[in-house]
Amino acid sequence: MRTVTGQGEPDTRKILANARVQAVERGYSEFPIVDVDAHHYENDSWAELTGYIDDPIVRQLSESSIAKGSGRGTTLIPSQVGNQDVGGRIQRYGLRQDEKGDEGRHRDVSLIRRSMEMMGIDYTIVFPTPMLNLGLHPQPEVEKAIARGYARWMTERVLPEDTSIKTMLYLPFNDPEAALKLVEDFSSKPGVVGFMVTSVRYRPVHDKAYMPVYAALEERGLPLAFHGAHNWYERATEQLNRFISAHALGFPLYNMIHLMNLVINGIPERFPKLKLMFMEGGLAWVPFLMQRLDSEYMMRTSEAPLLTKKPSAYMREFYYSTQPMERPDDLSILEKTFEQLDARNRLVFSSDYPHWDFDLPGVIYDLPFLDEDSKRRILGRNAMELFNLPEPKELLP
Repeated sequence: MRTVTGQGEPDTRKILANARVQAVERGYSEFPIVDVDAHHYENDSWAELTGYIDDPIVRQLSESSIAKGSGRGTTLIPSQVGNQDVGGRIQRYGLRQDEKGDEGRHRDVSLIRRSMEMMGIDYTIVFPTPMLNLGLHPQPEVEKAIARGYARWMTERVLPEDTSIKTMLYLPFNDPEAALKLVEDFSSKPGVVGFMVTSVRYRPVHDKAYMPVYAALEERGLPLAFHGAHNWYERATEQLNRFISAHALGFPLYNMIHLMNLVINGIPERFPKLKLMFMEGGLAWVPFLMQRLDSEYMMRTSEAPLLTKKPSAYMREFYYSTQPMERPDDLSILEKTFEQLDARNRLVFSSDYPHWDFDLPGVIYDLPFLDEDSKRRILGRNAMELFNLPEPKELLP
């Protein structure tokens, strides 16, 4: 049993005790807060999740890959080199594995609810964690089988226990037909508010094979999010000798590539009602790419014949999540970034909890250049409109 001296049993509520103080002091209970990107560790429930994998071969591979004797984890998903726990100094990574859930409630639901309550969150949209590496799996059939198994497990076992927990389901994007089938089969399931693609992958997002997927999402009014991640094995980033460098560059890099391909190839023109979101890449890259693409476009408009306006105009119609939001010493830089991406209407709060660089709602609430209404929109209202979420019961008259 891993414990911190003097803290007893591992408990999310102890870890986030200061977050609760902040939530009370700032009066978060008076308005809705939506966390559009929080994580659970599906590997902790992998033995259970494996039973939901339909493909008998992949299910057997998953069963045989479960860490011997622990009932946790799998070697079926590629792993990334990194230092997420900062050499063991961030102890919640190890402690989380030993935290017990509430009696009569699924452990994942218990841990998610604890973090929500401590941070003052009304709705949270959860994502898997190790599965975010599946985009690099050499066997598309494995990504497909795990994605469907995860979708079944989430919608049948986890989400029904708590209506304040939602998800954007992982799409097996290396197999466009499988991605479309997953949208068709799970888009109407309670708790599913959209779909997510891990950005670390190599098939161009403007490939014609994806057009049916975009059409299906547009028809259903469901957002499609590109969730950033890093890949230290990338030939360019292999030159970087520190995790901080790979992390700083990697997360926005893949989102930038996909956004560029979507815009320049006219996907927003072909699917004008498709809701696109870019997550976990910070915000500083957005104005840079707006300026860069506009400048190039004005010199070579013939290479983007479907566009009817500047690339930056399309980018202002996309949604962006806050985390990990840069904090420059000169806040006027951040204020200008907010202005460029129309943060009041297009920015949505995300904590990224329990990752090492997670943010509390205070990163938005404490910004001096935002008025009260803008803070409330970014912290909750924008996401409620985007995902069509009802008013939280606690705030109903």
